Amino acid sequence: MAVAQLKDARRPEPDRLLVEIAEYVTGFDATASETAMATARWTLLDSLGCAMLALGFPACTKLLGPVVPGAVMPGGARVPGTAWELDPVRAAFNLGVMIRWLDYNDTWLAAEWGHPSDNFGGLLTLADYLSRGAARRRPPLTVRDLLAWAIKAYEIQGVLALENSFNRVGLDHVLLVRVATAATATAMLGGTREDVINAISNAWLDGGALRTYRHAPNTGSRKSWAAGDATSRGVWLALNSLRGEMGYPSALSAPRWGFQDALYRGGEIRLGRPLAAYVMENVLFKIAYPAEFHAQTAVEAALRLHGQVAGRLGEIERIVIETQEAALRIIDKTGPLANPADRDHCLQYMTAVALLRGRLEAQDYEDESAADPRIDALRALMEVRENPRFSRDYLDPEKRSIANAVQVFFRDGAATERIEIEYPLGHRRRRREALPLLRDKFARAVRARLAPRRAEAILELADESARLETMPVDEFVELWVI
Repeated sequence: MAVAQLKDARRPEPDRLLVEIAEYVTGFDATASETAMATARWTLLDSLGCAMLALGFPACTKLLGPVVPGAVMPGGARVPGTAWELDPVRAAFNLGVMIRWLDYNDTWLAAEWGHPSDNFGGLLTLADYLSRGAARRRPPLTVRDLLAWAIKAYEIQGVLALENSFNRVGLDHVLLVRVATAATATAMLGGTREDVINAISNAWLDGGALRTYRHAPNTGSRKSWAAGDATSRGVWLALNSLRGEMGYPSALSAPRWGFQDALYRGGEIRLGRPLAAYVMENVLFKIAYPAEFHAQTAVEAALRLHGQVAGRLGEIERIVIETQEAALRIIDKTGPLANPADRDHCLQYMTAVALLRGRLEAQDYEDESAADPRIDALRALMEVRENPRFSRDYLDPEKRSIANAVQVFFRDGAATERIEIEYPLGHRRRRREALPLLRDKFARAVRARLAPRRAEAILELADESARLETMPVDEFVELWVI
């Protein structure tokens, strides 16, 4: 006993960051912000719409189902758009992969980037699991409960992204999905402050996936399932914590062995602002086209120029794209592009397709579409440069713009107008303009996957916020089961 007490006495106090996250997720009333709750409804619906669209792509569906054939769990967590019933960890992977597959789900941009809706892979499937079968809670979780948890997961991921740039040390942003899901899932399971600290300390000890799969010459489909992996891991760590698995109080700050020294080059990981509902209130929706978010305004500008250039492709001398520093780092690509995952993260490719075809759809990244020689011919004429004002406004917390400008010059000395767009359609500053289009995006996705009667029932529910929020989660998920 004396030895055990001595060991406990030597254990450090938990890192302040772990405590702040745990106190927030177990204590903050996320329903207090009506703006956040209204936005959260659309993030849930949009995430499910993106998941339905992904089911049309065999490269996605081959990853779904149990780890091995037959390992299903009747009464477990259901995977929307499918007939799968799985344990909540594997179900979280399935739904997380589907939501993220087409790079069409909502986005958050700061010092670090990411997609807060990736957390719905873990949160929705865990909520379904807790609301049915042997794990059923009484009363079951409602959709409003789920939205409140989503606000917290968004906030943890997004506020950590404000000032901590993991990409600059080669780590992928999905580690923040793992941390946010682990924290929120632990609290959903009824965990205490200490349980949450234990879970998220283990999430940090997992380290971070390398960004290798997001960059040439290794860009590949892992970037589309990495978030599913992260949110499912968060659920697993939460379940372990509720079984009494220990945590590691200085997981971040331990000299040499902690995350900060071992993986973050000695930098301090900190929260960029107090945790509340800021991220959900300001999240970015992808509405018009499935394009990496730093390119959204470039694509919109190119679409506006389509009519001026489509008939003069052979006369173009150069195409100038002005962008932000972040876009230069991650989506400025020249040379061959290996696969769809490479193409949907290439600023030049996305802009070229929009100029050429007057559209940008998921199918435009596939091999058959990319074989059009005119795309690479246009890419070869592009000059991409940083506009310092765009970079400053990108980081300004009062603006958080994602600006691009596009202009086309012809060999006879003529030029198109210079189209500059500061805020993409999914930005909070364009929310009123965007919501009807977001609803249309959702309707198209639902109708593409579900039977007409089921699809119309879901669309009717989407327009009745009070009925949607009071619905038990298991009844909501039932609407999506094939």
